[in-house]
Amino acid sequence: MDGSFSAIMIDKNDVGQTVEIRQISEAELPEGNVLIDVEFSTLNFKDGLAVTGKVPVVRKYPMVPGIDLAGTVKESSHPEWHVGDKVVLNGWGVGEAHWGGLAQKARLDGDWLVPLPAAFTSRQAMILGTAGYTAALCVNALVEGGLTPDKGEVLVTGATGGVGSVAIALLRKAGFTVVAATGKAAESDYLKDLGASATIDRAELLDAGKAMQMERWSGVVDTLGGRALVNACAQTRYGGIVAACGLAAGSDFPATVMPFILRSVRLQGVDSVMAPKAARLAAWKRLADDMPITTLEKIAIDIGLDDVVAAAEALMNAAVRGRYVVNVNA
Repeated sequence: MDGSFSAIMIDKNDVGQTVEIRQISEAELPEGNVLIDVEFSTLNFKDGLAVTGKVPVVRKYPMVPGIDLAGTVKESSHPEWHVGDKVVLNGWGVGEAHWGGLAQKARLDGDWLVPLPAAFTSRQAMILGTAGYTAALCVNALVEGGLTPDKGEVLVTGATGGVGSVAIALLRKAGFTVVAATGKAAESDYLKDLGASATIDRAELLDAGKAMQMERWSGVVDTLGGRALVNACAQTRYGGIVAACGLAAGSDFPATVMPFILRSVRLQGVDSVMAPKAARLAAWKRLADDMPITTLEKIAIDIGLDDVVAAAEALMNAAVRGRYVVNVNA
């Protein structure tokens, strides 16, 4: 087929969901005012859910998954983007309702794009992906909320995951003392190498605890939700800030208002999907300024489109340390 290219395609039949690498043409791509030659994508938790079908993330079929991509503009009728521009996409429902980045080409709305920071190659930007960008949004939320390193330790949950790994590195670069919560005791050295001063067992956060616990954290970056988030709030110091961005341990929040009305703890939700452009640019600036390239290489796991299904299963089984970066042209 002339002009065809490879893509991961999720479809549905009477039996259930199917996932395969399919050859498709540019003419089949959805509407948009920018056509991109995709160079790299990545696998995030949401991509894992979509590919495995464990949670109904995909909103219409057929669907090309991949909530992230980095590549080069091939065609554009959008005033901001021109042929040859290097761009990054994160979120906006791509990979859920609009064909996404796990393909060699994508047609998108130019309003969804940001420029690839000069500090990164396309591959490096996708080692970060939505996970890294979300981590930067969380760190910005803490800093913009007035948190400073002299106020005490910052807790990062889900520390070996993509958001957690990047958050640790960014917080350490900003001068904070970071404590990493993980269910993987064997990864302590890895987390300390990223910048954590200490680790705690994630299990400490998963049991039911008192509404008010011993004050420990000046700030928290939480990727887990559920009981872990409840306990993190209960352990946060007076005037502290908790940035919540994930639900890997549950979407419920069985808490009381006590930490918020007695300790003035602030619970700040962090959304990466529909974040406005100014917040996106600020997050990518923090990543460009503060994320060491050597650290990126420590968290990178390079795969191709052929590896996506197996990698998604590993991601869902919490068998991954760091970030999958997908070379769609490998």
